Amino acid sequence: MTTAAPKPPSTWAPLRNRVYRALWIAQLVSNLGTWMQTVGAQWILVDQPNAAALVAFVQTATTLPVMLLSIPSGVIADLVDRRRLLLGAQTTMALLAATLAVTTATGHTTPAVLLTLLFLLGCGQALTAPAWQAIQPELVPREQIPSVAALGSMSMNIGRAVGPAIAGVLVSLSGPTLVFTLNALSFGAIVAALILWRRPSTERSLPSERPLAALQAGTRFIRAAPAIRRVLLRSILFIAPGSALWALLPVVARDGLHLGSSGYGLMLGALGAGAVLGALALSRVRALLTPTRQLGIAAVLFGVATVGAALLNAVVPVLLLLVCAGFAWLLALSTLNATMQLLLPGWVRARGLSVYMLVFMGGQAIGSLVWGLVAGAFGVVAALLAAAVLLGCCALSTLWLPIRHDADALDLTPAAFWPEPQLVEEPSPADGPVMVLRPYDVPPEHVEDFLAAMVFVGRSRQRTGAMEWRLYRDVGVVDRYVEAFVVRSWSEHMQQHQVRLTAQDQLRESAVARFASGDETTITHLVAVPPR
Repeated sequence: MTTAAPKPPSTWAPLRNRVYRALWIAQLVSNLGTWMQTVGAQWILVDQPNAAALVAFVQTATTLPVMLLSIPSGVIADLVDRRRLLLGAQTTMALLAATLAVTTATGHTTPAVLLTLLFLLGCGQALTAPAWQAIQPELVPREQIPSVAALGSMSMNIGRAVGPAIAGVLVSLSGPTLVFTLNALSFGAIVAALILWRRPSTERSLPSERPLAALQAGTRFIRAAPAIRRVLLRSILFIAPGSALWALLPVVARDGLHLGSSGYGLMLGALGAGAVLGALALSRVRALLTPTRQLGIAAVLFGVATVGAALLNAVVPVLLLLVCAGFAWLLALSTLNATMQLLLPGWVRARGLSVYMLVFMGGQAIGSLVWGLVAGAFGVVAALLAAAVLLGCCALSTLWLPIRHDADALDLTPAAFWPEPQLVEEPSPADGPVMVLRPYDVPPEHVEDFLAAMVFVGRSRQRTGAMEWRLYRDVGVVDRYVEAFVVRSWSEHMQQHQVRLTAQDQLRESAVARFASGDETTITHLVAVPPR
């Protein structure tokens, strides 16, 4: 008799958590404020000389910092208390937004002042984004992570759809000062929610990693994690062609459907409505489809909507297709984000998510630029149809490039299961490189199984800090194999012992533990001697 698979949690399940609910509402308010700020900034610049270039610089000023600072921000978020980091950054951003409101009210907001403040606000956004993503698994159970990803995507899409519409009304009634003031207050909502959150304190028995070493450790982790690299690849395959519709939508509204700014806002609203519908339906979709199939269906739906935007001249059918596109966009992004979250252990979560965000933002930015150039050379219709073809290829590629479907079943809780090193002298933290040797005695009939299992053990060593890993056969001892790996320093090796290993690593090592030769005293630790 087989038992039915557990029903996925509702999309709204995380909102039953008081802390998460407060932070999500604050995030929604902040997203609205950020998009309102963009409209207010563009309004100030629209009457300036070289207005077209200056208006375009608004997007550059807010997105360029994310491209430049995403990876360093992920490193910082893994090294410091994330709640304090978010509090400090959000408070600073509130002050910057308030400064923008004051300078606008007093008539001192020149283009240079405006773009500088927007760039600084973008730096704050870049600094907080990895930390914000990384705290989500601390707030809700692991099985609710896909719902958290959907709610986050829905918040972003609601902000994108509703924020500009609200800003347009407010700017027409009272000018941009009120919009900037409301944006400053929106940061206050996040600060208040963070103050109310009492994050459990964690004691560190080891000194914090140095930033450069932490960056290298994060790079090694991703390089040795094929499942994560596959998520990043699938992100590029979807976002690069998908960015065409977002980039060319204003031109479709003006030239294809002959709509004004209000009509363009209606199209954004349709995308936002589709995202909300996607969030509502996500738990049912997850119960029926694997993550890979979700990505394939999302690519097909978004591709069909892109074709419709290129070829149809009727407003209502295009709006309906944009609802489907919003649904597909949320489905794809929530699936990718949730899978990434579920594959990352806590010690490297912010670093891994910062790479994902860099791929996402970079894919959109570069994709928008490329599709703009294609549209300029061959026309908007040709550009959108080409993007739709690539989205179709993206859907087909799921047949041989799937993402991991059991990420939610992985146990990534910390597990310090390695035996303590047997030492006659304790090295200093900076000593290194460190070579670790571990022998195994493997009967001939088990060699194939052993070698297959050691592939996963080797990846585990590399993910947790090994710069090099090799398995050797000892030709001087019958059936003897020796595992050898090198770690940058003694401090990093202790990070392996006490911080970085997970229950999943323990499960992988259990497959070869029965072949280990002797006890922990047979594990050799060699510390490099500096040249004289």
